[in-house]
This record gives sequence, structure tokens and C-alpha cells, in this order.
Amino acid sequence: MSLLPRLACAAFLALSGTFPALAQNGSLTIAVGSGPTAEVPDPRAGYNGWMSNQTGVTETLMGIDYDLNLYARLAESMEQSSPTTWRVTLRDGLTFHDGSPVTSQAVIDAITPISIEDHAGHNARVSKLLDLAGMSTDGDSVVVFETNSPNAAFPWTLSEPGIAILGEASADFPINATGPYIFKEAVPDQLYRVEADADYRLGTPGLDEVRVVVAHDPATAALAFEAGEVDMVINYPETDFERIQGTGALGFSAPTARLYFYTVNAVSGPMANPLIRQAVSMAIDRQGVVNAVLSGVGGVPAQTIFPQGKGWAADISVAYDPARAEELLAEAGAIKESGRWMLDGEPLVIDIVTYSSRAALPPSAELTQAFLSAIGVGANVRVGEWAASNDLIAAGEADMFLQAWVTTPQGDPGAVLEALLKSDGGSNAGGYANPALDALLDAGRLTFDQDERKAIYDEVQEIIAADAAMIPVFHVSQVNVARAGLTGYAVHPTETYWITHETALTE
Repeated sequence: MSLLPRLACAAFLALSGTFPALAQNGSLTIAVGSGPTAEVPDPRAGYNGWMSNQTGVTETLMGIDYDLNLYARLAESMEQSSPTTWRVTLRDGLTFHDGSPVTSQAVIDAITPISIEDHAGHNARVSKLLDLAGMSTDGDSVVVFETNSPNAAFPWTLSEPGIAILGEASADFPINATGPYIFKEAVPDQLYRVEADADYRLGTPGLDEVRVVVAHDPATAALAFEAGEVDMVINYPETDFERIQGTGALGFSAPTARLYFYTVNAVSGPMANPLIRQAVSMAIDRQGVVNAVLSGVGGVPAQTIFPQGKGWAADISVAYDPARAEELLAEAGAIKESGRWMLDGEPLVIDIVTYSSRAALPPSAELTQAFLSAIGVGANVRVGEWAASNDLIAAGEADMFLQAWVTTPQGDPGAVLEALLKSDGGSNAGGYANPALDALLDAGRLTFDQDERKAIYDEVQEIIAADAAMIPVFHVSQVNVARAGLTGYAVHPTETYWITHETALTE
């Protein structure tokens, strides 16, 4: 038997025990890398809300559209009546899957457990985002939120999938939500299955059933797709993306808000010098990284923190200019001897750390090493765990830390920038400090006019670029494939939306 038939046979035997057989017409089976954590995963706990939001089970008061703009979802409108008071008016006629009405008290009952430590829906991360002093009703359709401090990001926070609006659970509706699909069952780390809600307010869903099955290895998911075991694969291998489309499959690839970037050691070592940071940034061929690591389809070069042309992205261009990089090194006091840059009488060497849980990180770091070597700068690469790498740069034992974050998880720009770059930011491992940037980040949180906020965050991004406070490399694209006939689907930049009531699969 030749190698290809043996692989196909082995794949079929392996997958037959991993993936359920395809269901009746009108069913969509999706393969993903991770799955539910419980038989009934409370959407408010952990990151369970991602799956329930992606499969159309749960909905939030506010939503993020495909251009990273905020819109009213279950809310009809939202207004601010004081610096810490927000009034949310619900849409008329909303019902939960069991037919009970969505009232202002039901919304409060759904959100309250997020902050109760011994409740199954507790979520410390989301509770911190909400920062609620209290909630109250004003009739059946208005919820009044009081925050502990003024927070212009609060409306965006209400798009967080963990803030799912749920009704009272029952045996028939263990996740009693409002979306186009009704939760039916979950098998931890294996299966998440939903069925259409024929009474959904925006129209009958285009699918009878959606089944999400788990394949930890992308190659296994790819084989399952070719064998007809699944209809769609989220995060399909980039190296096979072009070929699989030649078989008639549909390909979907679009940049997301997940940024691969370098945190820099701004306190000690060579990267404490802004000129050297700028030189390193200019020495990186970002398009070359995308082409080599992501086969040219798995990402786009990052010009700034946010995906270019979407939401909060400033109009900034980052040059790949090795010649200018060498000029900046000379301005920083480095001297080139025998093709190698020397600084303070020692070879200029950059220590790079990263982690391996995201496959694109180590090769991206190694390419950066090669680009620096090309201009005469030495570099070392160490690959470990995220926490260990973070500790090394925080301790001043590394110069650059390559990592990957979703920069607008709730659509708002403030939280991630504050965490990474504010002087007292909780994830500012590189120790970057800039009073002007701190003041702008404070102003962004306390300014409620959206045009004024956009101007503030544009200025923030300009400072980051000019000072190379962090070094963006690329925004990863989510690369997905589906069998012919899938309609009503597009890659969402936050990665938290998949299925809408308009998604359908025809023969």
C-alpha cells in the first residue's frame, strides 16, 4: 500500500472515534482546537462565553461588528446620565429560549453571579471589567448600571461574551439564552451541539444544527475535512490553504485583532535606548515573516497596535529599512567593526525570549534573529513557557519578549494598552514608562466623546511608534475552510463570532 492510502486509512480509523458522523442535511460540523470544559459550560465562567457566542446560543447587550465598531445588540439604546451611571434600554419583545420575557430584572439576575465568588458563573476577570457599584431597574425594560469610577469603556465592556444574558435554567434549557441556536449538549473537550430556534426574533436560522468537535492537532482536523467527517475547520493549516481551495473548498482568511508583538526591556540593556529600539523595528521585514511563517495567508504586517483600517487603528506606516536601521545604531553610539556592531566596546547582542504554545512564535523570533544578523547585530533566541519568558524580561535578563494578544477583546483600545504600556500596567514586564503616554491613557478612559477618544488613541499610537515602546510584527489572520455551499459566514476580527441566523449550508 502506498504512503497516501495508508495515511488516509489511518486517518479514517483515527477520526471515526474522534468525530461524530455527519448529521442530517442542514447540520454544520465544525472542527476546532479546543472545546467545552463541562457538560453544561456556564457562559459567564472562564472563557465559556466564547463558544456559546460563536455558536449563536448567547447574546450580549452590546456587540462588536466586523469593522470593530460597537453596536446595540439586545439593547435598543444606551445613554450616560452621569459620569458613573449608564441606562440601557432593552429591545421590545425579547424572549429567552423557554419563551419567558427578557426583562430588566432578568438582565440583573444574569449579571449578578459574575461577581459572586462561590457561584458557577463567577468570573473575576469580567467582574473587574464591569467594576460595578450596583444595578437597578427602571421599569421592565431599563437597566441602570452604576460603576465605581468613570469609565468610557463601559459600553464596550457589555460586548464581552462572558456577560451573556441568561434566563432561569431548566432541564430542557440548561443554558437558557436568546440567540438563534439553543444549547443541547456538551461533552467536555469533545463536542458542543446546538439546534435552531425556529422562533428567533430576526428570522428562522439557516441551519438545523451546529456541532463543534475538538481536534487538538490542526493536521488531524485537515484530514477530517478531506475525509468528509467535518464541514468546516477553524484555524486550518496555512501551508495547505491554497491547495485545499483547489479541491473546491471555500477558504476564509482575514486579519484579526490578535497581534504578535515584542515587549521591549526599556529599563536596562540595549533596548533601553529608543534609537536602538527603532533600529530593531526597522530591521524586521514584517512581510517576510508573514510569508515565511504563515505562508502569506495567515497574517498581515502590523503597522500599529490594531488591525489596519479597522476600528481604532491610527494611520501609521512602519518601514522596513535596514539602511536607516544602521544609521540609527550609529546615532545611538554603536560602532561597526568587521561587519558587526559594537556598543560600549562589546558586541551588540539582543536576547529574545518567547514561548511555544502558539506555533508561529518561535519561527518569528528566529526570523527576527536572522534580520538582525543581516545588519550586523547579534541575537539569541530562547523558547520556553509564557510565564518564564515574562519573568526573564521583567528581571532584565532578556531584551525582547515576543508574545500574542488580542488587542481589542471587547472592542475598546484602552484596557490592553494600559496593561502593557502604562507605567503601573499589570503586564508591563518591560518597564516602559512615559508620563505623556500615561496621561493620554487616563484621558482616554475619562473622555466620553468617541471622536475625542479616537484622537487620543491616535496620539497614543503615534507615541508608541515613534518611541518603539513595543514592536508590532503582524496581526494574525484566522484561516478557515468550509465545504462548498456555506453562506452567511465571514471571519470576525475578535474571533468570538462565527454563526449568525443567516449562516446556511446548501448541497
